[in-house]
Amino acid sequence: MRAQSSATTAPRIAVATDRDRPGLGILQAALGVIAFSLTFPATAWGLEGFGPWSLVAVRSVLAAVIAGGCLLGLRVPLPARRHWPGLAVVGAGVVLGFPLLTTLALRTSTTAHAAVVVGLLPLTTALCSALRVGTRPSRTFWTAALAGAAAVLAFTVQQSGGALSTADLYLFAALLVCAAGYTEGGRLARVMPGWHVIGWALVLCLPLTVPMAALALAQEPVRLTAHSVTGLLWVAVGSQFVGLVVWYRGMAAIGIPKASQLQLAQPLLTLVWSVLLLGEHLPVAAPLTAAAVLVCIAVTQRARG
Repeated sequence: MRAQSSATTAPRIAVATDRDRPGLGILQAALGVIAFSLTFPATAWGLEGFGPWSLVAVRSVLAAVIAGGCLLGLRVPLPARRHWPGLAVVGAGVVLGFPLLTTLALRTSTTAHAAVVVGLLPLTTALCSALRVGTRPSRTFWTAALAGAAAVLAFTVQQSGGALSTADLYLFAALLVCAAGYTEGGRLARVMPGWHVIGWALVLCLPLTVPMAALALAQEPVRLTAHSVTGLLWVAVGSQFVGLVVWYRGMAAIGIPKASQLQLAQPLLTLVWSVLLLGEHLPVAAPLTAAAVLVCIAVTQRARG
């Protein structure tokens, strides 16, 4: 009985240790943001050789194979039954919804335009957290969060011309489902290791993603190039698994609202990668927006909820 009790409480002890080290939590969340900032450029590369449905399905299957192998190799027990609904929300929002909707948007939208989604995502995630988890950040926190979101939104919308298109509808829908997935994943990461959360969510989606991949690959043409393969591997391993592992650990350590504000820097990082990897033009307003965002992040990190 003693051994069983110790094994059962081990994950809780590990998570609690992370919460006792907020600096480590900020670092983990920041690494997640860096991984996510490469998602749109990598998706653009992937779309050079895959159709949108094939790219999303195959990336999810590859990430699930890696996650399932880790779970099986380490003999991780199945999550408690009460956690499966939350894992389903994570799967629907983060594994399937956000990747599919943003990939469909990127067929006709530039990565700079798509950055409006991640510009609004921190505020939407904080709102979802307040409703779902019952967090109550301070007025200073909300003021800084709204200012940062407004700066990023104004920057990205101005650069895209402000026209509402089908791609925009995909992006706004992706914003909602991803915020729900982040919130639920952050909540679950307080009671189980972060990589267990995304790992089980990926495995849970396999009955959908495997037939989806088979059907999509049969219907959409595939052209394997260095760009398309690299893009696929990054969104599968870097964005879909490793990035989410450190992101959920970071959220568990410093709280969902504060971790979500680090994502205010993500659109600007995406623009940098777009210049370096895709040859897109970096707007002159980017440094000013970056400075405003960094100030807002600093304020939100110091604000007390």
